[in-house]
Amino acid sequence: MSKNAETNNDKWRIFKPLFTQIEVPARTKLLEEGNVSKKMFFIEKGCLRTWINNNGKDITTQFFFEGDGVSSIESFMTNKPSLYTIESIEPCIIQTITQKDFQDTLKSSQELKDSIVEHLYSRLLKNQQIFFSYLKNTPQQRYDELLAQHPKIIQRVPQHYIASYLGITSVSLSRIRNRR
Repeated sequence: MSKNAETNNDKWRIFKPLFTQIEVPARTKLLEEGNVSKKMFFIEKGCLRTWINNNGKDITTQFFFEGDGVSSIESFMTNKPSLYTIESIEPCIIQTITQKDFQDTLKSSQELKDSIVEHLYSRLLKNQQIFFSYLKNTPQQRYDELLAQHPKIIQRVPQHYIASYLGITSVSLSRIRNRR
């Protein structure tokens, strides 16, 4: 596994000189829903979430931690408005790369393109799993699944964001946690 990580790091080294490091406090919006994404983010330290606005109510769609890359990929690749907001939950140290630098570099490396496609398939699979979990599982089952598969979220993310992610209220989440 570490050999794969090293190989993957070698593939991404071509981007290193193009990154800009930023530090952002908690609750910083890096991209707002409706804006076009011009940057991709790689988390060195901290936690980000993506969320949508549904009639004034925030609905968390995903969480990202150290080592994760985050962007509104649909917007980043097509120049269409983002369907969601990207926001920091904790103070973060983030590496950013512009859309132009990323795409120019991608054009020069088939191996890198292949890595991106592999990453996108992985993200698609994860999103499908989340979607089907919402359709077939109860809130209790979704919480148990989250606890088993992603304990880091339970440990680091405020309860109201977790409740939003699970599609329930904070009060319902408290009840579920108290039953354990």
